[in-house]
Amino acid sequence: MLTVGEILKKQREKKGYTLSQVEKEIKIRQKFLAAIEENNWKDFSSKVYIAGIVKNYSKFLGIDPQKAYAYFSRDYEKKEEIGFKKKLADHYLTPATKKAALAILIFIFGLFFLYFGYQLKLFLTPPKITILAPQKTIFNKENVIKITGQTEKEAVVTVAGQRVFLNEQGLFEFNFPLKPGKNLVVIEAIGANGKKSILRKEYFKQEKTKL
Repeated sequence: MLTVGEILKKQREKKGYTLSQVEKEIKIRQKFLAAIEENNWKDFSSKVYIAGIVKNYSKFLGIDPQKAYAYFSRDYEKKEEIGFKKKLADHYLTPATKKAALAILIFIFGLFFLYFGYQLKLFLTPPKITILAPQKTIFNKENVIKITGQTEKEAVVTVAGQRVFLNEQGLFEFNFPLKPGKNLVVIEAIGANGKKSILRKEYFKQEKTKL
């Protein structure tokens, strides 16, 4: 898309005028005409002054002044917007701000890696099995004990080879028959990651002594 400066320059060259000739005709210094053609407005005191030159220059070259002004306004506002964003960035991104932003980024990345490491650990670690009851391991009269345990709620659990089901907190219960002497209970849990845990627990039932 052509800028107002490119439009004016093309029309001037088409008509065969030099900048020096245009200066003599419309009484505007050559360096300002060149700046307009290059869309370089930093040497002008105000937008109104530039607009006046654009209108006079375009009228001299046979270009509709209103159209030329519309092109100029579009280009000027775009340049102002770019300049404003640059100043804003320079203002806010001071060395101290840059250091703070860098620290925040490092902190965010640190949190991300910690979370990723935690998730990786969960993925690679088999489910933990905890027996909550009974607390004691030696019994006298009981023929059956209720074993209560807890593990990951997504795990598949078997106790003594039998499947048991978990509640929403990952708790399970199993009635285990006791025989005199040593009783070995094997609890297996397979987590959602496919990893297996095995817990072996021994309970003892004292044999009745003969009188």
